[in-house]
Amino acid sequence: MQRLILAFVAGGLFGTGLYVSGMTDTAKVQGWLDVFGNWDPTLAFVMGGAIVPMALAWRMTQGRTPVVGGSFPAPSSPKLGRNLVLGSVLFGVGWGLAGLCPGPAIASLSYGGWPHWVFFAAMIAGMAIAPKARAQLDRAVPAE
Repeated sequence: MQRLILAFVAGGLFGTGLYVSGMTDTAKVQGWLDVFGNWDPTLAFVMGGAIVPMALAWRMTQGRTPVVGGSFPAPSSPKLGRNLVLGSVLFGVGWGLAGLCPGPAIASLSYGGWPHWVFFAAMIAGMAIAPKARAQLDRAVPAE
């Protein structure tokens, strides 16, 4: 129960942070990506405000265990491969076209109107299709 309460509080804090920082505003996100037009650099501060504390938190977790049990995940492999590149390209294209990524999409469901629900449905469909598409791609062209 303690773990669920902590997850609820953390998720609420994360969603509030996304809203306050403007990450749920599709026009602001697309303005960040429009480097040759009306560029809005304010999301660089949001990224810095997330990356710096997270880097410190990863450093502090070494040799520790979470308060509510389990274990911290191991650092991901730094290997650059087809799956990472393809996933990054698809994520970037979706983020650029819609101005949303999964966290802000969920955070904006309560006030974003029907376009956010359409994005959310497409995101869930993509998550359901992705493992099958990856398996088919791996069969057609095995990864190195």
